[in-house]
Amino acid sequence: MNRIVLESPDGVPVAVPLSERVHWVGAFDPHLRTFDIILKTANGTSYNAYVVRGSEGVAVIDTVKEGFADVFFARLESVADYAEIKVIVLNHLEPDHTGALPELMRRAPGAQLYISQKAQSMLKGLLKQENLHFTPVVTGDTVSLGDRSLQFLHTPYLHWPDTQCTYLPEEAMLFSGDVFGCHFCDDRLFNDRAGDFRFSFEYYYAHIMRPFKEYVLRALELIEPLPLKLIAPTHGPILRDRPDRYIQRYRQLSSPALHSEISPQQKTLLIFYISSYGNTRRMAEAIYQGALQVDDVRVSLYDLEGGEVAPFVDLIEEADGLILGTPTINGDAVKPIWDLLSSLTVVNLKNKLGGVFGSYGWTGEGVRLVEDRLRGLKLRVPIPGLRVKLIPTDDEILECKAFGLELAQELMGLREAKMINFADLA
Repeated sequence: MNRIVLESPDGVPVAVPLSERVHWVGAFDPHLRTFDIILKTANGTSYNAYVVRGSEGVAVIDTVKEGFADVFFARLESVADYAEIKVIVLNHLEPDHTGALPELMRRAPGAQLYISQKAQSMLKGLLKQENLHFTPVVTGDTVSLGDRSLQFLHTPYLHWPDTQCTYLPEEAMLFSGDVFGCHFCDDRLFNDRAGDFRFSFEYYYAHIMRPFKEYVLRALELIEPLPLKLIAPTHGPILRDRPDRYIQRYRQLSSPALHSEISPQQKTLLIFYISSYGNTRRMAEAIYQGALQVDDVRVSLYDLEGGEVAPFVDLIEEADGLILGTPTINGDAVKPIWDLLSSLTVVNLKNKLGGVFGSYGWTGEGVRLVEDRLRGLKLRVPIPGLRVKLIPTDDEILECKAFGLELAQELMGLREAKMINFADLA
């Protein structure tokens, strides 16, 4: 197996060929251990950038983090002169991809910059320059390099609003931006040579792409029909061996599994609680009983004390409604509730039904605080939270049942159509 040459004999970084006309001109960052605060990078990452040569000019696709610009320019200069560069494409404007852009534009003044339409204001904010010259593009737009051409695919929110992919049809290559990437540093560069990066691929998807599953599925509708020999992301190994596997995995990860378990007319409602002395538990059980009375609502009840948070996040992601129960201790909701809520930032909760309840001893702020957080996560909370002081009475248990019934009716769009008869709940 041929060794991948990353440096010239005198130690100068050189480009790595992906084909006769396409080269990798990126950089490795093996000592990075945290990316964007939230991502751990056990063996670092790579900043992948590419050069495409056509009969009428050269295109540079993405750049690198500013601190690695010297390596990027050395590799670029090993395969192209700056006067040849006619096109610069930015698939994504995060600093790890645009750090070398200002200097590249200075060195290649004859190049035209291409970005997505949604990237325009971001570019101005990033570079802080007036009189910027660029061309915004959308899906279907192309730019010619003579016997090579670049086609643009608008793939927003993967994982910023500005993101796009760029396709090179003559080589069946997709420059995918952050899509299909991962933080995995391996100077063997290609997926059929690098170490086992499956964990990094899945971890990256879970923290970067998972909140935008609906946008992943929309992007796949554009990508799946394309003939593909190679996927070139901006981080991690270049996917030249069976790239379709990674596309299939994205579809699996982005497709709801629950749809195969329930009938189309059914909705799922999850109730999570934590209880200090059993009072919030009694409320939860009554709310559960009330919700069970609505047909086609699949209700589940979980005690947070008895489970890990991660599996619950998976359940919540595919559920239609979420009800949380917490006591108030020291003027706040309790830690297991906040732990669960903090874990929900990796999923899309917009427009799910939310509700909150809990027992308290003094002022009961916990319920209101959790309600505010649910709204901040973009759940709809149409019914005010239910609070009970200390031990719930029989009448208050009936109120809990009514609360569960009303939320289940709201979930099914029946709330205005039915009146609650407390005698039926006794």
